Amino acid sequence: MTGAQAIVHFFKEMGIDLVFGYPGGQIIPLYDALYDSGIKHILARHEQGAIHAADGFARASGKTGVVIATSGPGATNLVTGLANAHMDSVPILAITGQVPTTSLGTDSFQEADIYGISIPITKYNYLIKEPSDLLPALSEAYYLTSSGRPGPVLVDVPKDIQTAHVDPSIPKPVSIPGYNPQPAPKAEQVSALAEALTRSLRPIFYVGGGANMNNVAEALLKLAEASDIGVVTSLQGKGIFPDGHSLSLGLPGMHGPKYANIAINEADLIIGLGVRFDDRVVGDVRRFAPLARIAHVDLDLAEIGKRLSVDLPVSGDLKLVLEELERKLSPIKRPEWKKRILELKKEYPLTIPKSLKEIKPQAVISALSAATKGGAIIVTDVGQHQMWSAQFIESKKPRRFLSSGGLGTMGFGLPAAIGASLSGRKDPVVLVSGDGGFQMNLQELATIRQYNLPVKIVIINNGCLGMVRQWQQFFFQRRYSQTIFEYNPDFSKLAEVYGIPSQRIEDPNEVERAIGALISSKGPGLLDVIVDMEENVLPMIPAGRGQTDFYETDS
Repeated sequence: MTGAQAIVHFFKEMGIDLVFGYPGGQIIPLYDALYDSGIKHILARHEQGAIHAADGFARASGKTGVVIATSGPGATNLVTGLANAHMDSVPILAITGQVPTTSLGTDSFQEADIYGISIPITKYNYLIKEPSDLLPALSEAYYLTSSGRPGPVLVDVPKDIQTAHVDPSIPKPVSIPGYNPQPAPKAEQVSALAEALTRSLRPIFYVGGGANMNNVAEALLKLAEASDIGVVTSLQGKGIFPDGHSLSLGLPGMHGPKYANIAINEADLIIGLGVRFDDRVVGDVRRFAPLARIAHVDLDLAEIGKRLSVDLPVSGDLKLVLEELERKLSPIKRPEWKKRILELKKEYPLTIPKSLKEIKPQAVISALSAATKGGAIIVTDVGQHQMWSAQFIESKKPRRFLSSGGLGTMGFGLPAAIGASLSGRKDPVVLVSGDGGFQMNLQELATIRQYNLPVKIVIINNGCLGMVRQWQQFFFQRRYSQTIFEYNPDFSKLAEVYGIPSQRIEDPNEVERAIGALISSKGPGLLDVIVDMEENVLPMIPAGRGQTDFYETDS
């Protein structure tokens, strides 16, 4: 086989039947091999759109997303998507074309050192210089994307490697010396954690995206209910523990509800499960959970103790840790702690501001949550609407709330929703975006139309870069430097140009009807919702402050 044919052969052997991409000169041989291969290729309208779509596919399905791009600008257009997947531990296999090996390092047309560029933002990467290295590298790369802590892996394939003849044998099984993707937890560490949990009066599980990898939702629910353990979930962990449960405290940190942060402040044991103890949650490390011992369970040893001191480190596969923890624990009811959790939620509920003249974004998100009843995959872009969605959308199952977390990538939402809609899940897909982020990849409306994907789009349109404007209001005396859009297109008319049914609303009385009509409609649809420009996400804990330093008003 040629190298290009061998890549297609590899896809089929691995069960990869869907890829995303955008062709170009140095990847033509692979696209020629894909032409009549039977593998479905989704043509994005920009390489960044393609990799975010692969990312959304991976988050929704739990499988590795595959993206293909050409050399030079095609490859560099993947950089943001690679960094985004790397920060959020999303399995992506990126295959890029490259100038022929004889031209490497000569500044040939459309040459860029994507191998060197992507080293800090990938789990691993390869530059293929010999035909015999192609399939072994692909096998390793695909294995690395989803084993252990998932992440993006890039394979850069020069054009002459794609046309050279290669042995189509695929190495099985893959073995990488020194790589242990599923380390067993140390018995003494789990025993110490079990003892601390037994002694604890006010424990909290802090659950992150790492719990998505192991399908631990059932075990987590069982442990929490058996011993009255409160649960907070990071943005990436949302849905792993069901929102609305009596022990659920929702999102902690900067834009978490007051009850979540006060509970952390009162807890005597915080157990991090597959989470990074992100700065947006921890704030001032000296004041985070001042009464609590900190336990951290993580597959990646480098994460433990990276941001704050840990009293009880547990390194190992989360599923194995929870199974061992369950064996070592006897259920302990904590009625006083459970009562306190319920009191906090009753005393400090999230509220929706009332207005007879302007649509409040919180009301839109709340109506969307009611209309979907936890049965949709909600994808967000980045900004205020993202935080309102985290606050007001009820997620009851894993992989149903997809959002760019660590990198905070505006423009992620629309293509990620495309990928989610192609994931094989039967759940409807709803994108919540802002007018700023939506415009960063709005060309992917063409992709939605071409493949007739039933993605429902809700734009929270406040005419500005809302989250940056909010910070300017609070910390820069309302000096709105370059955050107000003096011109926005009519997104409903724009959608119609792409052949997508749409509606624009400004009346608060139309919200529930319009949301209901969008969700119940067939095929794609867009709802452009005009909201108050100066509505803010509250409560808010300013960056680097303590767990109870709340901003609760706009002044």
